[in-house]
Amino acid sequence: MTEPVLFTATRITTFDGTRPLTNASGFFFERERRLYVVTSRHVLIDKPSKHFPDRVEIELHINATNLTRTVGFSMLLYRDGKSVWHQGTDLVGEVDVAVIEVDRAALPPSCVLRAFTPASLQPAQEPIELGSPLLILGFPLGFHDTLHHLPVARQAALASAYGIRFQGQGYFLTDARTHRGTSGAPVLMRAPAHAAPGDGLPWRLLGVHSSQIDMGNREEVDASLELNCAWYTDILMTLTAPVAAAAT
Repeated sequence: MTEPVLFTATRITTFDGTRPLTNASGFFFERERRLYVVTSRHVLIDKPSKHFPDRVEIELHINATNLTRTVGFSMLLYRDGKSVWHQGTDLVGEVDVAVIEVDRAALPPSCVLRAFTPASLQPAQEPIELGSPLLILGFPLGFHDTLHHLPVARQAALASAYGIRFQGQGYFLTDARTHRGTSGAPVLMRAPAHAAPGDGLPWRLLGVHSSQIDMGNREEVDASLELNCAWYTDILMTLTAPVAAAAT
């Protein structure tokens, strides 16, 4: 049997019209029956690299037993000249997380997906030990099981104090080997047996993977630390709040 958590992640392709631009990762989040795709904000717009897609396409399974059957589900990024995604800021600037609401009525009737919920978020009162094992579930360099259209999991470890904003930013660090295309992937930790939610997803959603930490001021030979930014997922409660959703 396929682990349900594999259906929480989706491969994202960005487009400018019909021209494909980049590959990235994302995942589903549900709140009060509203469904969202979560990814990194820079997947949807990135001025420094002149990345300005006008739509994204996500891959969806349409048969629970025959995983080779999928469809591409296209979502426009602008309506009447305005962006449809929600992004946020904190006291020090932009948060590299964005959510797009999915029109459930437009989904294929046989669509197979699983979504994290607010119950999947780590409770603030529960500490996480430094070095705890994590998983990053995504599509590095677009790589995945191309027959069954499933993501791959990279092992990671918590590399900074969870709950403390690293260098004042809204993220924590993970120790993992990651690549382009992993942006927007969920950063997960096994939920304690006594606290696993009853939704069949015994995972805690800790973060949204953004990018590697690059020590650009060092010699190239030791520039790669294999440390990564993961933005805290409490931002999802802001971006999916009813007021934010109504502003779409």
